[in-house]
Amino acid sequence: MTTTLTTPLAALTSDLDATVRHAAPGLDRVDAVGEALAPYLGDPRLLSPAQCVGDPARYRQHVLHVAEDGAFSLVALVWLPGQTTPIHDHLSWCVVGVHAGEEHETRYRLDGDRLVATGEDVAGPGTVTGLLPPGDIHRVTNTAPTTTISLHVYGVDVTRLGSSIRRRYDQPEMSAKWRP
Repeated sequence: MTTTLTTPLAALTSDLDATVRHAAPGLDRVDAVGEALAPYLGDPRLLSPAQCVGDPARYRQHVLHVAEDGAFSLVALVWLPGQTTPIHDHLSWCVVGVHAGEEHETRYRLDGDRLVATGEDVAGPGTVTGLLPPGDIHRVTNTAPTTTISLHVYGVDVTRLGSSIRRRYDQPEMSAKWRP
């Protein structure tokens, strides 16, 4: 009798592959991918020690898996305390699950040539959120005193594109309450 050991990462990528291919596009796919990702968050066997290493200069992306046909990518983002993304949006749908630590997200909308903050959330371990362009402008920051690791499933091949970011926004920011 032969026993095949499946690592949690192999099981996750298999579950994600089946989900991406069978869920309807749009919000249905985002929701289904989130449901497939959630049970793996926090599993200490999911990532190798090397996949949990950050970079003192900026948050670090570890590519964990890319579907052969580029249908999706799974990456781990490692954030040291205080690290942040630029304000940006995405090329495709995205599902984010917090594996360890916490992420502070600020969401924006464009109002003419200015960015208006429309909301904020702090997501802790096990939290899953989805983004579906257009209208997915945001910034993510590790405001925790410890390293944060989040898993991101993107509907693009990040090895071909380098990242899932469509556009960075450098416009002035204003609160939703301020009006000229």
